[in-house]
Amino acid sequence: MANAISIKRGLTLNLKGKAPESLLDGTRQGKTYAVVPDDFVGLTPKVAVHPGERVLAGDPILWHKACPELKLTSPVSGEVVAVNRGAKRKVLSIEIRPDAEQQYKGFDTTAARGGSREAILDLLLESGLFAFIKQRPYDRIANPAVEPRDIFVTANFTAPLAPNFDFLVRGREDELQLALDALARLTSGRVYLGVRPGSLTNVRGVERVEVSGPHPAGLVGVLINNLKPINKDEVVWTLKATDLLIIGRLLKLGHVDYTRTIALTGSEAKELGYINILPGARLEDVLSGRLGRKQEHTRIIDGDVFTGVRVDAEHEFLSLQSDQITIIPEGDDVHDMFGWALPGFGKFSMSRSFFSWLAPKSKEYVLDARLQGGVRAMIMSGEYDRVFPMDIYPEFLLKSIIAFNITDMENRGIYEVAPEDFSVCEFVDTSKMPLQQIVRQGLDELYKEMN
Repeated sequence: MANAISIKRGLTLNLKGKAPESLLDGTRQGKTYAVVPDDFVGLTPKVAVHPGERVLAGDPILWHKACPELKLTSPVSGEVVAVNRGAKRKVLSIEIRPDAEQQYKGFDTTAARGGSREAILDLLLESGLFAFIKQRPYDRIANPAVEPRDIFVTANFTAPLAPNFDFLVRGREDELQLALDALARLTSGRVYLGVRPGSLTNVRGVERVEVSGPHPAGLVGVLINNLKPINKDEVVWTLKATDLLIIGRLLKLGHVDYTRTIALTGSEAKELGYINILPGARLEDVLSGRLGRKQEHTRIIDGDVFTGVRVDAEHEFLSLQSDQITIIPEGDDVHDMFGWALPGFGKFSMSRSFFSWLAPKSKEYVLDARLQGGVRAMIMSGEYDRVFPMDIYPEFLLKSIIAFNITDMENRGIYEVAPEDFSVCEFVDTSKMPLQQIVRQGLDELYKEMN
């Protein structure tokens, strides 16, 4: 019988624009595809290709300066057309013009499918798929030289409008099991798989954990905190079950295919549903005609509304780890008459500022991207505690991060958390503080201090 975790504190944000469980017709190829190093926190990139060179899908195009065996590989075969750089020659992206017919680099998966930890690790590093694995502490790309105490995988997506993993894995259960079997040999500890109640009942060789409750119940941080918290000198690895499907496809087919099924969601989307897409493309190329009113008053998000990245001139390529696109109103053309003085029956409020708390829980809301207030000092009101389900005092931890008091940060649980764990706190924060950014900066600075 599976372990069961029931989360009481959190927030279920019921937005309009859910994706029905059906595939949208048609797949478009992008004009160029790009790998963006900034999508992988902790990676210091060194370029392995030059404009004009030809690559196969699965060929290395970047490697990690601190760990040369850790590579990022091309999602497509074709010609390298640009190595885009920013200030101080920082690598922003590498663009590749795809071939009409894709060609793949082959990998020998025989040793990895039934072999040792070293064989599996070598395959993941050479194929570039090891980059999907993160570690805690510090929530950054994992160090392959350090064996993790345990590995935690989440297949329970609870963020607003998040895709249903049961639909994504349908017909691909064998690939998931292949990847889970491989993960189990990467650690001498256990592999924990967080699922919705009643989901993935046939998986083998892992510790299946049913997690119920409002968001952030589906986050891997909640899984770790409730099952086996991290001590100071311990390391665990984390990843999403959707990334496992890519690893399982490699083990099954012998080549890297980054194609994902992602959810197209949001109140401003012209079409809602799931679409098979090859990440790395410009959204305007592959999703033309599906994004609704792509004007200055619409916000396109690579991810969910809590943790996703706004698609703009600086972030125009779909991340290799993307599972969802969300399209909501920008809100810059909205002017509320009398503002807070109106009863606000159609407006969402975590508190009872509006009368919408009388509406049924099934009511769907259309929320825009406005901040709805200005940044002010943090108020010790306990509002974070109502939506933060981990055994940590979030307000005290955040204050120690802002002050960069290392001893206090350690005592408050800094090694257990990631920015996404504070996403709901940031949404309900009346002080309008960038909590996820604060946590990210704190983790990065702590990593530099300790290493």
